[in-house]
Amino acid sequence: MNKAGFVVLTQMWMLWRPVTLCSAPGMRALSFPAGVQSFVPASSTIDDHVLKQLQAFVSRSTRLFVITGAGLSTESGIPDYRSEGVGLYARTDRRPMQHAEFVRSAKSRQRYWARNYVGWPHFSSHKPNSAHLALRQWEERGKLHWLVTQNVDALHSKAGHKRLTELHGCTHRVVCLGCGAVSPREELQKRFGTLNPEWGAKAGGVAPDGDVFLEDEQVLHFRVPSCEGCGGILKPEVTFFGDSVNRTTVEFVHNRLSESDAVLVAGSSLQVYSGYRFLLAANDMKIPVAIVNIGSTRADHLAELRLSARCGEVLSIILPL
Repeated sequence: MNKAGFVVLTQMWMLWRPVTLCSAPGMRALSFPAGVQSFVPASSTIDDHVLKQLQAFVSRSTRLFVITGAGLSTESGIPDYRSEGVGLYARTDRRPMQHAEFVRSAKSRQRYWARNYVGWPHFSSHKPNSAHLALRQWEERGKLHWLVTQNVDALHSKAGHKRLTELHGCTHRVVCLGCGAVSPREELQKRFGTLNPEWGAKAGGVAPDGDVFLEDEQVLHFRVPSCEGCGGILKPEVTFFGDSVNRTTVEFVHNRLSESDAVLVAGSSLQVYSGYRFLLAANDMKIPVAIVNIGSTRADHLAELRLSARCGEVLSIILPL
């Protein structure tokens, strides 16, 4: 694609520099890169006593089950949907693509893939942050029994996780709705470039699922390839809004949960039932729950321990004893 075809979103992709918030006696100062500040909601400092409680919670567990959400990836520079003041819903009137719309409308698919094509180089370059790396260390030391992420950004895989289920799939893979063939998203990017050598568009913002905001007239001449094997429709291997998670995947996760002795939620409001159901199941099985998330969650009433804080700030100082 012509490099002049779109503008870099400098207000969102600025250079990182340390920023420190004020702290009170007995509290820990919170610091984070200014480059991701636009997407991380404000949070207060954390009392050391609460951190000690979480350390004890993790230390007691020998088979820890972890669920992560978009609040983990905001610290890597990826916006979420629901955070107060900084989430997509708070900043714009844009809404994500619905599954039914993608399947039934060629024009909707053209718009989706054009936006995704422009945003892909930046979105695919995001790297794991301190929270992802801390959880990987827990896995390496045998503390983490299984990790379930609601995110589709591949950051847990990039961090090196093996005991991992991507509940909603991953944008780094593409599936054919006809024959079911799965291929790397990077290969599709090359096909887009070949089909659209002169096409370009100016981006107006970035979305949580990796695309950017384009006006409809900008995508009129964008060409979308079909499956090379059967000519079917290509779709990211992710669960779009309005679709449901594969039953086999849900059953597999329930089995891993039943083998666990504690649940930690990190960076998720659990507003989507696909993740919340595992907290209901944990409650039925009398498995203790702790939550680290900025803002309230749907499962607060099920947790014995609750921290409204940045995941990277917290998980990086909890030892997997």
